[in-house]
Amino acid sequence: MKKNGPCVRASGKGKYSIKGRLWIEGMEGTFLGYGRVVLLERIKQYGSITEAAKSMEMSYRHAWDLVDSMNRQSGVPLVETTTGGRKGGGTILTEAGERAIESFWSLLKRFDEFLKQETKISLF
Repeated sequence: MKKNGPCVRASGKGKYSIKGRLWIEGMEGTFLGYGRVVLLERIKQYGSITEAAKSMEMSYRHAWDLVDSMNRQSGVPLVETTTGGRKGGGTILTEAGERAIESFWSLLKRFDEFLKQETKISLF
């Protein structure tokens, strides 16, 4: 399967390919998508929204807005933060955040399989 960037999924034969992007919409708009899930993984890795954002070449403000949106829409926090102090603050991924990551990658795998199957039966 060819990939055209991290969030475009493609499967093709001959001169045509079937492409798609996968994201989960909520009442407020995008809830989860490729970039948001990578952000969650980086938060888990670094224990910091700031470091996660830097690793993705994203502004802290944008990363915070994405985390805030996901937390509001999920009903339970995916990410929890603690404020600084002598030992400093930090950020952790909750169990719900872990499940969101696993669920998204599982769904994306099935989506990739769908594209492959549709390409096999395509008349193009």
